[in-house]
Amino acid sequence: MDITVTGLEKRYGENRVLTGFTAIFPAGETTCIMGPSGCGKTTLLNIMMGLDFADGGEVRGVPRLMSAVFQEDRLLEGFNAESNIRFVCGKKTYREEIAEHLERIGLAGEHDKPVRNFSGGMRRRVAVVRAVLAKSEILFLDEPFKGLDEKTKLLTMQYVRDNIAGRTVIIVTHSLDEAQAFGGRLINMPVRNETGSRGAGS
Repeated sequence: MDITVTGLEKRYGENRVLTGFTAIFPAGETTCIMGPSGCGKTTLLNIMMGLDFADGGEVRGVPRLMSAVFQEDRLLEGFNAESNIRFVCGKKTYREEIAEHLERIGLAGEHDKPVRNFSGGMRRRVAVVRAVLAKSEILFLDEPFKGLDEKTKLLTMQYVRDNIAGRTVIIVTHSLDEAQAFGGRLINMPVRNETGSRGAGS
């Protein structure tokens, strides 16, 4: 089932973040969302995930099983990489599978090391593997490749592409190159006008 967002409204005090935003996210496909900072991209994802509430409009068709990479890595500092992944993915995700996926993303031999000692790029990749291995029906990725050098970003993007077949994927990005690399549909969030309101997305 496609996800339909109709007439979505959201404001924080006097700040109108979403005004009549409408869009369709095709099931089983990748959609990239672009737009300037502050235009409501993260707010939209949070509403779709049920982490925030809209002031108006509706969202239909979001699958129950979902996983996400947030703008913050949201890792458990006292746990190693494997435990962070297993905490979300459960005991049915075996150590060998976790180690294999970490290796594919350039983190070979790092599965048993505390994430508190990881660089920002290493932490980001653990967050990506965690979301991918959750085997959700839908994957929300909010600027998933930020902070990665070019070589690591390309490796991580390829890893994600290799592991999203059949899933609905929604990616927030500021990079047209990233959006084009994933293909699928591109949604440009509307820019704030002089009155501070926003038009409908498409």
